[in-house]
Amino acid sequence: MSDVEAQIEALREAVRGARSMPMSASAMINRSEFVEALDRLEATYLAATKESHALVKHRESVIQEAERAAEEIVRQAQLEEDRLVSDTEVFRMAQRRAEEMLTAAQAESDALRTDAEAYIEQRFANFEHALERTLGEVRRGIANLSHRSAFDEPMTYSADGPDDVLLAKPEAG
Repeated sequence: MSDVEAQIEALREAVRGARSMPMSASAMINRSEFVEALDRLEATYLAATKESHALVKHRESVIQEAERAAEEIVRQAQLEEDRLVSDTEVFRMAQRRAEEMLTAAQAESDALRTDAEAYIEQRFANFEHALERTLGEVRRGIANLSHRSAFDEPMTYSADGPDDVLLAKPEAG
């Protein structure tokens, strides 16, 4: 029970405990005691009201401070969200760029492989052509040698000389 409620209850008890007037609903109360009790009640009421106003002001300042803190938290959260979205967008852009670079590198690799294979194929074709010409010349040479006249002397190689000179084979006789 608060002080105000206690003092109001004390006044009620004073009225209830007051001496009754015969044949009437009136009662006799000591005026000075009752006025002093009312003064105490008024002082307590004024103090409680003053304290209540102070509490309301303090509550309002606490609420305002809490609202400012909440606004700051929301602002910081918004900044963090913006940063995360930005980081995410930067990541997405970097990922797209990496994919583009990978695709370009793959295309360039494929083009280089195709060019290299075409170059090698052409070199093999040229080599094959050169070999076919050489083989043709070797075959013509062999044919020319096999058709030589019987009057030609057979030739032989000498392993004794410094340059392995081709010598005429001496006739047996």
